[in-house]
Amino acid sequence: MANGLLKELQELNPPKAVELPARDIRARKAPVRSALIRFEALRRLTRVVTLTALDVAGVFLAIWTALELKAVINGQPNLHLSFHQTKDVAPLAILVTLLLFARSGLYSDRAVRPGFTRIVASLVQVTAIILAYAVVQGGHFSSYYFSSYYIFWGSLVFALVYVSVLRWVFDRVSGFALRKAGYKRRAVIVGRGDQIDAVAHALGGGSDPPLDPVGFVSLTPRPENGLRNLGSLDRLEDCFDQIDEVLIADPAFPQDQAVDLVDRCHRHGVRVRVAPSTMEILMDRVEFIPGQTVPLFELKPPVFEGMDFVLKRGFDIVMAALLVLVLSPVLLAAAAAVRLGSRGPMIYRSMRPGMGGVPFACFKFRTMYEDADQRQGTLESANEKAGAIFKMRNDPRVTPIGRFLRRWSIDELPQLFNVLRGEMSLVGPRPLPERDYERLEDWHRKRYLVLPGMTGLWQVSGRSELDFDELVRLDFLYLERWSVFLDLSIMLKTIPAVFRAKGAW
Repeated sequence: MANGLLKELQELNPPKAVELPARDIRARKAPVRSALIRFEALRRLTRVVTLTALDVAGVFLAIWTALELKAVINGQPNLHLSFHQTKDVAPLAILVTLLLFARSGLYSDRAVRPGFTRIVASLVQVTAIILAYAVVQGGHFSSYYFSSYYIFWGSLVFALVYVSVLRWVFDRVSGFALRKAGYKRRAVIVGRGDQIDAVAHALGGGSDPPLDPVGFVSLTPRPENGLRNLGSLDRLEDCFDQIDEVLIADPAFPQDQAVDLVDRCHRHGVRVRVAPSTMEILMDRVEFIPGQTVPLFELKPPVFEGMDFVLKRGFDIVMAALLVLVLSPVLLAAAAAVRLGSRGPMIYRSMRPGMGGVPFACFKFRTMYEDADQRQGTLESANEKAGAIFKMRNDPRVTPIGRFLRRWSIDELPQLFNVLRGEMSLVGPRPLPERDYERLEDWHRKRYLVLPGMTGLWQVSGRSELDFDELVRLDFLYLERWSVFLDLSIMLKTIPAVFRAKGAW
């Protein structure tokens, strides 16, 4: 009877079918997919092991070099003794380095792995921790360290060199291997039509490993422009097996759709990235103002003041003076070449707006013929850049010597004297000629709140190949994220950028 009653109840209220996901992410993967996952896991393991080994070698060699250099200066070189001393003190330094590097994401995938700035910051922290330990421990460490604090900063300097060089070599070699193997980061760009085009253009300048936009999903109508239209967001899940990441390229992306999209992507192991808007860059410098009926955040002006100004100005003076001394043969040779190459002064004084829009004479080796300024108006129609900047790949006003100087950025070296005079900084937004400055939009002029620089994120991020608005956003990013380490990182990255000469025209 009980069974009959249960049967009748089931007929009246049949059990509802449970909706299963279209694809159970716990299900066994297809053979090809499984092989790819195993390859990806092996690649990640190889990356972590290799980087760890390189970092261990870099730190060990740094301490060994510092100890041996001290022995050489004292007139008692002994590689065997310094090696054994290094074996005694290096393990702690190596352990702290690996822990801090891991905490800083320095063993992450190359697409998201931080660069030189984070390496510098982490190694400085390592030095501070080891110094504190040596002070507290005394005894065993004192025989190596307390006789001179040189060992601390000497080891730090050599560690910066060795670790950075070893990681740079690893990036170049592994990047070359991945490109030869045809490895690419497959991405879908999501947003509005104009934003999609802007991000696709910016990514087209190259990334390592190469990024392959397999298609787009636009929230607004967008004309075809080479990318595959994947339809609506609802159908994006069909592509998750073929892509590595989704790029949200829209500062006004609807929040509810963004939350749903991120959740769906993460459930399928797809990385999500967001191209920042100008407002998101500005929000890095907000200051909370308490006591308001509505929580408010004040956007502080990105100016260098107080200790920031002292640090930046001191860094500029010391580095500029050293560079003038080191590069004096290059400066003299370039001056002689300009004088012999064509009629006119060796130094061209280009009047350019500086901090606050106040004009100053920006020094450059003359790279054009004397009548270049008078011929500017006749060449406006041949401008190859959009926005405020005037650029021509084959400007007829440039002299043969000037073309060589521009190719290697030697024409900019006299600006070291502008830095010493306090009119420029080594790193900062590039000063624009008066002609370009007059064509700026109001929102562009924020870049004139600080001293202009000899180099900046422009020079290490594509130089003349980027659109002007993209260049201005790079200036904003620099202003909001400034640090001495960032300046040093940009200066070091400028060297390979000059040798590549990509966009130098």
